[in-house]
Amino acid sequence: MRRLADRKPTWGHPVLGRRGFLKVGSLGYLGLTLSDYFKLSNVMASGIKSEPKAKSCILLWMHGGQSHLDTWDVKGNSSFKPISTNVSGIQISELLPKVSQHMDKLSIIRSMKNESNAHSEGTYYAMTGHLPTTTTRFPSLGSVVSNEMGMLNNIPSYVTTGRGRLNSRSAGFMAADYEPFIVPQPQEEDFKVAELTLPENISVDALEARHSFLKLIDQRYRQLEENASFGTVDTFDERALNIITSPPVRAAFDLSKEPTKIKEAYGPGRVGQGALLARRLVEAGCRFVTMDGFPETMGDWDTCHYKNDYYMKKLAPPLDQALSALLGDLSARGLLESTIVLVMGEFGRTPNINPGRGRDHWGHCWSLVVGGGGIKTGQVIGASDERGAYVADRLVTIGDLFATVYKAMGIDWTKTYLGPGKRPIYIANSIGDKQGEPVHELV
Repeated sequence: MRRLADRKPTWGHPVLGRRGFLKVGSLGYLGLTLSDYFKLSNVMASGIKSEPKAKSCILLWMHGGQSHLDTWDVKGNSSFKPISTNVSGIQISELLPKVSQHMDKLSIIRSMKNESNAHSEGTYYAMTGHLPTTTTRFPSLGSVVSNEMGMLNNIPSYVTTGRGRLNSRSAGFMAADYEPFIVPQPQEEDFKVAELTLPENISVDALEARHSFLKLIDQRYRQLEENASFGTVDTFDERALNIITSPPVRAAFDLSKEPTKIKEAYGPGRVGQGALLARRLVEAGCRFVTMDGFPETMGDWDTCHYKNDYYMKKLAPPLDQALSALLGDLSARGLLESTIVLVMGEFGRTPNINPGRGRDHWGHCWSLVVGGGGIKTGQVIGASDERGAYVADRLVTIGDLFATVYKAMGIDWTKTYLGPGKRPIYIANSIGDKQGEPVHELV
């Protein structure tokens, strides 16, 4: 973790966490100055804190709201049977037989809660930790990670597919640097990222020569007029050129370079090829990747309007194949210890079946799975009641989840960013605009 003095200014100006301020307030009783406090903090940090294991995070997004009752927390009101996993005492749905053999690499949280049952608000809350307002655009989890971790090897630090409510994945009030790099869905045979594809008549050398020429013109303009915006434009231009002309970056997005055997292991379509692309990106140095966890033929996990059981049989198998392949592949490549894998949507589904044989939106209690990146796995956190309707034990909020991810990645989870009007905003915001806490069972 970076020391306080080394942290860069953010929107988010670097500030001490809540506990830190409380400690500073009591220094007078110990005869310590503020300078002494900083010195002591650095000594303690270097002496007792271990290096964080997580360098990247992959979020498989269950857009539409996955039924927890038919996947991770099977109850008697589900048509599907629970099956044993490779961890004694943990059962999941029969719809996920392949994942069941990788539960030693995951932990289940069965006591999540969202603040909204609406798709738009629920998604925004799950991605940012805040309900949407008319006055403030809040940064997403991916944007905060991008800001705190920085770019590695010229690869975009935050990548997402262009599906769903992208406003919830944005940098909010932060700088445009931390907006996600949006790529098309990777299920097509000729998948290409347009921004990384040069026209046939332009080579990398020609592009760099053209860039140099434009840079000379820009320098002449600078002599005529001092304009602060020139610096920003030049920075973006340089960054874009570095990405476009970097063979490793372009290769990371090129699924054609992957052996057929590996591609088949992940499965075809949006879920399988998205998970494969995510693995290639974190392997190349991407910090945060959001990929859709539902097949293109189904639209999303919203089963309230149709026959829940029928659609669950269509939705679950691609996820089962892709997630099991991703966990196995990351593990085999030695990447699982440095990569958090998070599988979640905006909420769960009602215990009751509606007249259309579907399950309606339900944010009062739902489940997710997480592993990798030093996260403690092979366990279940929290519990729902006998119907899976409400949290019965160990409530975990979105803010707690964010704090857990941040801590695993070596990010100061108590940090606040300065939003509009210089209002301090927790990067791990919990219910009631309170600071979330890391899930101690996981980190």
